[in-house]
Amino acid sequence: MSSTRQDQEQALALAGVFQAAALVHQLANKGMVGQDSFETSIASILVTDPENTLAVYGGSAHGLNLGIRTLRGFVNKDNDTSTHVLRYAMSILYLEKRLRKDNQMLNAIGQRLEQVKMQSHHFSNTHENVIASIAGLYQDTISTFSFRIQVQGEPNILRQNSNAEKVRALLFAGIRSAILWHQLGGRRWKLLLGRKKILRALDEATRL
Repeated sequence: MSSTRQDQEQALALAGVFQAAALVHQLANKGMVGQDSFETSIASILVTDPENTLAVYGGSAHGLNLGIRTLRGFVNKDNDTSTHVLRYAMSILYLEKRLRKDNQMLNAIGQRLEQVKMQSHHFSNTHENVIASIAGLYQDTISTFSFRIQVQGEPNILRQNSNAEKVRALLFAGIRSAILWHQLGGRRWKLLLGRKKILRALDEATRL
């Protein structure tokens, strides 16, 4: 893979992380999210053997529009970029690092995901039963780490079980993208030192 193409694929995967974070923030505060973005993020969890990075997100960058805008805002240091979204994104990257070092948990997740994929064939990727299974998988694995992501929002919204399950599923989607980002050579220091490179890669990736 050429360095330019690798930069583009890194940018897309990182946009996947920021999209999940942005969706968590939207859901926690409004109780609703954009369906296209939500479906793209959830479906990415179930793509475990992709041909390329775009295949993880439905074959085009369209479903990542929210993540691309959010990541671009972070890189440009826009004042309207929510601090909560940035905290969720950075926390997702941290949890991915913890998960990457736990082979037993990774194997357990891989086995459970195969079951969830079979379930999605009977329903749909975003059916409430599939969301509940992904949320349960998150609780049984990622949530057992001492570090947990504290989601802030409207208490009445977060108390609803269906919303809580969607939040967990979206955090799982963020970690899936974080794993992909790392596999493609993404590193946290690049977020600080390679801002122009990320912007250029985003612009190029959206033309794919």
